[in-house]
Amino acid sequence: MTRRDLLFRSYLGLGGLAVMDLLSAEALNASVNSGSPMDPKPQHHPAKAKSCIFLFMEGGVSQMDTYEYKPALLKYAGQQMPKAERTTGELATFSAAPNRVIPPYWEFKQYGQSGRHISSLLPNIATHVDDLAFIHGLKVDNNNHGPAVYHTLTGNIIPGGASIGAWVTYGLGSENKDLPGFIVMGDRRGATIGGAGVWGSGYLPAAYQGTLFRNGSAPIVDLNRRSDVHAGTQRAELDLLKWVNERHAAERSNTGELEARIASYELAFRMQTQAPELVDLSKESDATQKLYGLDDAVTEPFGRQCLLARRAVERGVRIVKLLHGAGGDRWDDHGAIQERLPVHCQEVDKPIAGLLSDLKSRGLLDSTLVVWVSEMGRTPFDNNLTTDKPGRDHNQYGLVSWLAGGGVKAGATFGATDDFSVRAANEEIPLRDFHATLLWLLGLDQNRLTYLNAGRYKKLTDIGGRVIQEIIA
Repeated sequence: MTRRDLLFRSYLGLGGLAVMDLLSAEALNASVNSGSPMDPKPQHHPAKAKSCIFLFMEGGVSQMDTYEYKPALLKYAGQQMPKAERTTGELATFSAAPNRVIPPYWEFKQYGQSGRHISSLLPNIATHVDDLAFIHGLKVDNNNHGPAVYHTLTGNIIPGGASIGAWVTYGLGSENKDLPGFIVMGDRRGATIGGAGVWGSGYLPAAYQGTLFRNGSAPIVDLNRRSDVHAGTQRAELDLLKWVNERHAAERSNTGELEARIASYELAFRMQTQAPELVDLSKESDATQKLYGLDDAVTEPFGRQCLLARRAVERGVRIVKLLHGAGGDRWDDHGAIQERLPVHCQEVDKPIAGLLSDLKSRGLLDSTLVVWVSEMGRTPFDNNLTTDKPGRDHNQYGLVSWLAGGGVKAGATFGATDDFSVRAANEEIPLRDFHATLLWLLGLDQNRLTYLNAGRYKKLTDIGGRVIQEIIA
């Protein structure tokens, strides 16, 4: 008697049911697992979020002009601010030097059942406050843009770390083998601080780095096959190239970059069938395009990014990172904030609100984690006492973020800043707590998501962070 026959005949056939379940699971895994580093991987624990849209506002969004209502700024407008307590470095120095409190120039109103105050600069996002969970008073480890951007997007202020997107695809793979698992959409006006390093794989295998889509009607360069090249010819050329590369790799160690290149050639070939449909927004209805602001020259660039992001996660892409702000158009408003900040907000307000509405109406919000964050907050004061166009300086202690979608407790709030929006009013919230929470919502345990590099098991949260359960449903 074979083992299978024994199991079928034992205990009223329940053993056979178990075997059939195992066999079906093995068959499923065999059909999904192709040996690619981007094959789907199981979550460490059950989680609603299967994908992530990461909205990064580069330059340092002014929290007291957008998401934090601080009446003290109106009361002390034009006066010297009290020295910022429990701060060090640049912020402590500037807060003690001659300065003047700059009040918000825009009205705050309460929205939704949560009654949250939101600035009039963000009227469309404001209508979604009951879907958002806010974290107030996050602290990054540096007060300068470069290190702060790296810290926010890779977990380390020093270049060379693995980006959040690389960690997520390393942990979960992707559900669409014909599209990149990690897509990045840059600002049309230039590169982000840190360049490709903020979406790179760092010390992780190179296959997990992000794929940059350009902003505009042709996000992917040379996507279509040349008319004079037959698909069979191209496939034969790739097979030959793959054979040569694999033979080369078999004779050597440390071949991660070569293996990633082999995988990228294969992905590029497959993308020629599916990516043209992904980036063709003409198939979206006029109503949907207007929802994202594609009918307005101001909102069209970021609206296009947001609509592409929805289309990507709808097709199984694991994580999409949208970058807003570049060059002189970053959210880095040291001066003339009254003129500059409304432009930044107008560019993203309608597209992001459209994204949230569209995801919700299609039933995708429950399985998609949406994250808004910048690399730092701003100060409530200006040290330039002579200008008639004041702005706000860097503040590594006052970052505000919000999350929505899969597994997030809608309408929740964690943390609070002091009366002047300088730093956390109570216990400090290190950025690694934010990273730990993001991973948890995607079904990843920060302590299990590790990679051995240079004799140490690295992880996104470095020494470890606290999962902020207060914003998890």
